[in-house]
Amino acid sequence: MSNEFVQLSLAPMLIGTLACVACALVGNFLVLRRQSLIGDAVAHVALPGIVGAFLITGTVAAGPMLVGAAVAAVVAVLLIELIRRVGKVEPGAAMGVVFTTMFAAGVLLLERTDTSKVHLDVEHALYGNLESLIWLAGDSWGSLLDPAALADLPPQLPRLAIVLLVVVAFIAIFWKELVIGTFDAAFAESIGARPTLTSYALIVMVAVAAVAAFDAVGSIIVIAMFICPPAAARLMTDRMGPQIAWSVVFAVISAVLGYILAGYGPLWLGARSSVSAAGMIATVSGIVLFLCCLFGPRRRGVKVAANRA
Repeated sequence: MSNEFVQLSLAPMLIGTLACVACALVGNFLVLRRQSLIGDAVAHVALPGIVGAFLITGTVAAGPMLVGAAVAAVVAVLLIELIRRVGKVEPGAAMGVVFTTMFAAGVLLLERTDTSKVHLDVEHALYGNLESLIWLAGDSWGSLLDPAALADLPPQLPRLAIVLLVVVAFIAIFWKELVIGTFDAAFAESIGARPTLTSYALIVMVAVAAVAAFDAVGSIIVIAMFICPPAAARLMTDRMGPQIAWSVVFAVISAVLGYILAGYGPLWLGARSSVSAAGMIATVSGIVLFLCCLFGPRRRGVKVAANRA
């Protein structure tokens, strides 16, 4: 049984956890800045960029995907600004129009493109392919110490591990600028913390985390993880450091428990097949947020105190 777990469940569970934690970490600052829709927008507009990169290169390698998603993000920003200025449309409405339209365009491109040779289709864009990221070479726990077996790990795992390290390093290096700019942008500007530049760098990190996670877990988890763990964490504390820690805990719980319930929950209830791991992970994250809304110590009002962060 343990060998079966290592082969079929260990890698997908780790990949899901890495993706959830990476998105949750940057999501803390999006939630506090009331910019949660940016994470939603990036997850949506990345799709046509990824499809375009595939059409040009014929591969779904991380490099072309990231470049394609970055180009799509720039196009989205320009379109939002154009609609806002020319049409005199409220920014939130302009953003909603652009990212839903671009996501729909990406779906249409997928439907009209021959992607049979790679794991890239509408279902993959929404739900990812987490269940298929198994580790056949891992025939026992000892395989974790076997270089030959480790070389056969799904490439999404080391890729997401590197992205998570980059995100952690970014937050650690720019912690002061991020926190001050989040709570008081005017004060940050007055002391030379350059909040505008930090905000752009944060959006870049959001895009990097979203694109890295997109291939493995799909847009559903990416959107949920940018919002649910950080929002739930904010209901547990009004201090920035503990909030980051709580968001990581909630992201890990969502990933692990969601994957287990997706695979075994329906069987426990008498069903004959499992359900989508991505859908269940997102559902568990929503349940965690709901429970924090009911029982979180800060649910009756969050007091923002930058000097305590």
